[in-house]
Amino acid sequence: MAVKIRLKRRGRKKLSLFDVVIADSRAPRDGKFIEKIGTYNPNTDPATIHLEEEKALKWLMDGAQPTDTVRAMLSYRGVMLQKHLQVGVNKGALTQEEADKKLEAWKKEKEAAIQEKSDKIEKEKATAKKEKLAAEKKVSDERAEAILKKKAEAEKALAEEIKEGAEGEVAEEATEAAEEAAPQEAPTTEEPAAEEAKAEEPAAETEEVEQEEAPESSDEAEAKSGEKEKESEAEKPAPEEAKKEEEAPAAEEEAKKEEPAAEEKPEEEASVEKDAADEKPAEEKSEEDSASADASADKKEEPSKDK
Repeated sequence: MAVKIRLKRRGRKKLSLFDVVIADSRAPRDGKFIEKIGTYNPNTDPATIHLEEEKALKWLMDGAQPTDTVRAMLSYRGVMLQKHLQVGVNKGALTQEEADKKLEAWKKEKEAAIQEKSDKIEKEKATAKKEKLAAEKKVSDERAEAILKKKAEAEKALAEEIKEGAEGEVAEEATEAAEEAAPQEAPTTEEPAAEEAKAEEPAAETEEVEQEEAPESSDEAEAKSGEKEKESEAEKPAPEEAKKEEEAPAAEEEAKKEEPAAEEKPEEEASVEKDAADEKPAEEKSEEDSASADASADKKEEPSKDK
């Protein structure tokens, strides 16, 4: 019967764990086994290996054949080197003490390498974590700055709106005050104009009345003057009263004739002035003609005097 050192799977989906077992090569992978000598967890970095090295060495020395994965694991833990040295001791190539010294030296070097690798991995994890935190902090700072900026802009916009609202209210109050003041000022300015208009209307009416009454007043004045004359004549002796009565109609007729004459006077004066202006050149011309006639007469008289 061929005996193998192989892995037996256990665990759940996407999180596999393995047991290192000694089993018959004809048995299924997860079936019956002879002995369990360790465990293997590939989910960690570096991989976690727990192995009973003495049992593994015994089975190797008895002829058990490890699989490729188990061989790598045995080499990683120094079991394959230990088997090689033990074969040399069994052949007499070297003593047990020398084999043990070589194994111890190799283990120290291997442990140092493993520790260095694990430290490196831890350091890389720490740096990655630090960088991740720095990136998250940067993002959070930028977000907080953006929020503060947005808040400041909102406050500024609100302040501007409040300011504009206050200015609008002040403007509205000013316009309302101006509108209220305008009707108050309008009557004050219109009242004197209205009073003047009212004063002008009676003045115009009085002028029209005076113009209408003017002819009547003249007639009345004439009538009154006539009455006064009659009264005065009545007080005088009878002959004088008769004379005055005779003269009164004549005076009235003369006054009536004088009124149209006074009205026609401006027209007559205008026509007289026009005729005078037309006759002036004619008069000048006649004066020139008379002067030339006198001169010719003087010339004729001189020869007669000489004779």
